[in-house]
Amino acid sequence: MQPIHELLNRIHWDSEFGKGEFELWFLDRVAAQLIKLPFHEITFIPGDHYFCHYLDQEGVDHNVPFHRVKAVYQNGK
Repeated sequence: MQPIHELLNRIHWDSEFGKGEFELWFLDRVAAQLIKLPFHEITFIPGDHYFCHYLDQEGVDHNVPFHRVKAVYQNGK
């Protein structure tokens, strides 16, 4: 099994592999539920090897620790 940070880097940097619509599913501990996030809404900060980031609808930046990622889907699979 490939570590999540390697998979996310490959989706991000390998244009052939990264074709399609990717979704990241992660556990939100505060809401106690899985959150689905389109990959294009995720940002990566150079040098940060533990988190990816996204802005919610109110413009608040959230850190998602890689260990909370539970699934990655490509084109719904």
